[in-house]
Amino acid sequence: MTQATEEKPKIEQAALNGQGGAQLSEEQSRQVAEEAREETWQAPSFLKEVFNGNFNLKILTTVPAEKPERPEFTAFMGKLRAFMATVDSDKIDRDGQYPPEVVKGLAELGCFGMKIPTKYGGLGFNQWEYGRVMELIGTQDANVLALLSAHQSIGVPNPLIHFGTEEQKQKYLPRIAKGAVSAFALTESEVGSDPANVHTTLTRTAEGDFILDGEKLWCTNGTIAELFVVMAKHPDTKKISAVIVEKAWAGVEVVTRCHFMGLRALENGIIRFHQVKVPKESVLGPEGKGLKLALVTLNTGRLSIPSGVMGAGKRFTQVVRAWGSKRYQWGQVVGKHEAVGHMVADIASTTYAIEAMAKLCNRMADTGGRDIRLEAAMAKLWTTVEGWKMVDDTLQIRGGRGYETADSLRHRGEPAIPIERIMRDFRINLIFEGSSEIMRLFIAREAVDTHMSLAWPLVNPKSTFGQRLGALPKVGLFYAWWYPTRWFGLMTPFKHHGYGKLGKHLRTAERLTRKLSRGIFHKMATNGPKLEKKQVTLFRAVDIGADIFAMVAAVLRAEDLRKAGAANAADAAMLADLFCRNTERRIRRAFKALGSNDDALKVRVSRGVLDGRFKWMESELLDSPEINKLDAADHA
Repeated sequence: MTQATEEKPKIEQAALNGQGGAQLSEEQSRQVAEEAREETWQAPSFLKEVFNGNFNLKILTTVPAEKPERPEFTAFMGKLRAFMATVDSDKIDRDGQYPPEVVKGLAELGCFGMKIPTKYGGLGFNQWEYGRVMELIGTQDANVLALLSAHQSIGVPNPLIHFGTEEQKQKYLPRIAKGAVSAFALTESEVGSDPANVHTTLTRTAEGDFILDGEKLWCTNGTIAELFVVMAKHPDTKKISAVIVEKAWAGVEVVTRCHFMGLRALENGIIRFHQVKVPKESVLGPEGKGLKLALVTLNTGRLSIPSGVMGAGKRFTQVVRAWGSKRYQWGQVVGKHEAVGHMVADIASTTYAIEAMAKLCNRMADTGGRDIRLEAAMAKLWTTVEGWKMVDDTLQIRGGRGYETADSLRHRGEPAIPIERIMRDFRINLIFEGSSEIMRLFIAREAVDTHMSLAWPLVNPKSTFGQRLGALPKVGLFYAWWYPTRWFGLMTPFKHHGYGKLGKHLRTAERLTRKLSRGIFHKMATNGPKLEKKQVTLFRAVDIGADIFAMVAAVLRAEDLRKAGAANAADAAMLADLFCRNTERRIRRAFKALGSNDDALKVRVSRGVLDGRFKWMESELLDSPEINKLDAADHA
């Protein structure tokens, strides 16, 4: 491996024009994505049922309750808490580097092998325990969280545990558990969420091994990683495989480190693979199934982010409590001014709901028996969107002190509360491991899957008359039963009374579930295959489903605390009640927007902007050579 100097012309050209080769058509990209999907549902999914109009609460209520903490885990958390108290997170942000002693300390604690089974030298934590660790670190340092999450959740350990051979596990897992950092390499300059355009190649040799060539962008941990999971395309089959690559192998090169608005210590960079010899034993999982492997891995890998957001939310609640109860303005503390008080209440209730959703998903991941692909994606989407609102409100409540850096506050003798740093660090959560828009598209595809699978022969413009005619009886019989039952829930008023006052929110959620499924069906019926182009319409449906899931999780957590006789059970019920009231109003606004909106006008305006129709608005701007380069680039 060589550490190269920055090659600006080459990198710049790649950023503008891609790695070479023709861009695939929309249909080809869609086909690749469809092939990577898990096409069947082997286990029940609460959200899958919600999108079909079925409020199957039993899927969630039968998830086992939280188990008592294991003594060895309690001991680990005590050591980690003491260690994190020694970490100067503001210095890490200021210097833009992970101090060697911090990385070493994390390795000595076993943090790089948290989910690795003990027989391979790891700590053997389950998802619940791992989530607790992410929560703790999320209260203090997003840089450290990103280092461990990128390594553990999407780096080598997770896919290796699930898809690796015993020989691969014996070779790599003990090494990783001791502190060998790993990274995941998929993104390229023209490949973000569209993996069909991967240009990195894995060429077969006469001996059956491979030669790896290509360049990967934004490879988190890549500049310090010893091991990579690399996604590359076979030129002969056009399929994508996942391979384990060691940085020490000849031809692996760190080209440059990237720097960002937040997460300033993030060891993220461009990694080049030139004629790297990859033995066939390094293929991870079935050959040609790399994308499916990645998606399955992310079903649980994504859950580290909601757990980290949970920790951050608790910190926000703590900050606004401490500041809102001490800072006087106009004769009383700021938290007692109604406008600020509402913000404080919303931060607290939303944090409670985030905890309810994150912990429920972690428990489902551990117990199995449920397909959580939608729940995990939804938790990542919903918690990060809500978390961003909370950090913004927290900064607003802190005012100028929220915008001021911790170092500046410290220098002039005030408590150095780093809301400015937290805001910069938090923003990437809406992009990491699938941007919010891509998460919505992924969820929307699954939300309409029942209708697409059943009625596609009718609405597909490529279907023949005979195919449409043949599909009619099956489609007619299904919807003759399904559609009327999405209107009437005769037993709903008599359900969920065991949840006390919170039972009304479950009854509301059940009614909204049926309404959501009707809304999706109506859009399918009126738009046919064009619905996939109506992304904002689909996004509204996904957001409604997310809010329904959050309401249910909030109520179930309050009920679990009540049953356990927790001292804070009544307080949890109050937070759940407020959260559900707010969320129901938001859902009803979203339903209204499904039928009354300015979507068509916005499309016309956006197309006009892209086509240069409104360039007259740019006439007074100072010239920007960098934007001129972008304008001149050929992205065809």
